[in-house]
Amino acid sequence: MNKKLRVGLLLDSFSISAWSLKMIENIINSSFAEITLVVINDNNDAILPKKTLYQKIMNNRGKIRYLLVRKFLEMIYSNLIERKTYILDSNENKNCEKILKECTVIKAKTIRKKWSDHFYDEDIKKIREHNIDILIRSGFGILRGDILNSAKYGVWSFHHGDNIINRGGPACFWESMQSWPETGSILQILTEDLDNGKVLYKSYSCTDNMSVKDNRSSVYWKSLSFMTRKMQDLYNIGEKDFFEEVFYENRHPIFYSDRLYKTPTNRELSLLTFNKVIEKTKLLYNNSFFLDQWILMFHFKNELSSSLWRYKKIIPPKDRFWADPHILYRENKYFIFIEEYIYKTQKGHISLITMDESGVYSKPEVILNKSYHLSYPFVFEYKNEYYMIPESNSNKTIELYKCVEFPYKWEFQMNLMEDVTAVDATILYHNNRWWMFANIAENDGASTHDELFLFYSNELYSTDWKPHPQNPIVSDCKSARPAGKIFSQNGKLYRPSQNCSIRYGYGFNINEITVFNDQKYAESLISTVKPNWDKSILGTHTFNRANSLHVIDALYRRRR
Repeated sequence: MNKKLRVGLLLDSFSISAWSLKMIENIINSSFAEITLVVINDNNDAILPKKTLYQKIMNNRGKIRYLLVRKFLEMIYSNLIERKTYILDSNENKNCEKILKECTVIKAKTIRKKWSDHFYDEDIKKIREHNIDILIRSGFGILRGDILNSAKYGVWSFHHGDNIINRGGPACFWESMQSWPETGSILQILTEDLDNGKVLYKSYSCTDNMSVKDNRSSVYWKSLSFMTRKMQDLYNIGEKDFFEEVFYENRHPIFYSDRLYKTPTNRELSLLTFNKVIEKTKLLYNNSFFLDQWILMFHFKNELSSSLWRYKKIIPPKDRFWADPHILYRENKYFIFIEEYIYKTQKGHISLITMDESGVYSKPEVILNKSYHLSYPFVFEYKNEYYMIPESNSNKTIELYKCVEFPYKWEFQMNLMEDVTAVDATILYHNNRWWMFANIAENDGASTHDELFLFYSNELYSTDWKPHPQNPIVSDCKSARPAGKIFSQNGKLYRPSQNCSIRYGYGFNINEITVFNDQKYAESLISTVKPNWDKSILGTHTFNRANSLHVIDALYRRRR
């Protein structure tokens, strides 16, 4: 058995953010790492002579004006733009002293040069005496000097941004305020070059452009898992193979040509806030006069129907939307299973539309309705029986149903997984084994758009779905989330996936699966579909085909 990794923490104090506490708890509860050392920032401000209130005001009048203007701008943003939050606050203050009571604590002063911290030689010596494998930076400023080499595998640190286009900070701020399509996040081994360390893990999230706080929290809650994932990789495969992969992934020189992002000045914040007010006004206008509604679109073609402008619309009444179409073909008839969402109840159920080969279709009929929301009715045939796995994330389950009276009567069989935040489970029987693809949010507050997990089982009726060692196999909101049934074409496997950058349901991709076994998975992007063929179409996020019928869904803007 491998020896556990010895981990040290660099903290400003025992008062830390909620997401950092969760990360520390995950390390403590792991089987591959232990926290043995805590280094606390012991820099204290010099004691200044007492001054009268008048002296304080006069000496700081410029700063006071700055703070008053800033407070006013923040109040405008908070009241006019940022909606009521629904994500757990990742920066809520928590105390970690109790869970770290068994650790050795070193208090260290640093030499502060602008924003950089240089450790004293005696403190570096103390840290090295503990033979730490990994130091995690969760405090102090920008680290320079020998501290970067005081642990065997270096100092690991997060940069909550894409270091190719965004270095500096504040974290996740500029992406939201400037409405960037996605927000990056990386885990890196620090070097002297700011935000240009050796990248261990990189991911992308859909930017929340109407809430800086939610944008930041969603990224923080997701990224905390990067730390334990890479520690476990290092523990499992060993130093040699781990760092060969790290060096390979970081083999190319990276140049950064954008500015170093900093906390905005009041002038910058004024302009950003003004632009956000305009953006929010346009959003409110569109919501008042237009309905953005998911509709269905279809086209018949014996080959792959790839010209989206040829597809015909099926538009629901204005009190509901139809999305996530999945198809079965039987006895010269198409059975289109959909999510039917009723705006009044704010809940979806599974309905069925039948269509003949000339394109004549029926009204939807409800076939599966629960007390919780259902969507993405993934249907498939196995040994002359029909099965369905609808998305039941609201119930924290992945459920299996069997058709006992085709096509209208479906009976619950079992929960394939429980207590899981999973969406759009997609099944494939491949090489005598069942494979399940599903987007999962490992931590409360993380988005379900970002990370695709893969599991496998020898039996369909099983609760023992083994996780793929590369999980998550995709960590990118532009291509992770399933968008329909995996299909074969000319002897190759293709996985439709959603593109959730810009907005949820913006588009979908076709990815070729190039490596697929219980140890390795790889795919490459072949084609990207964006909503450019019709001005009234704002998005599309599901693609399925059966026989000659091709069906997608589309976000359709119509007048209220």
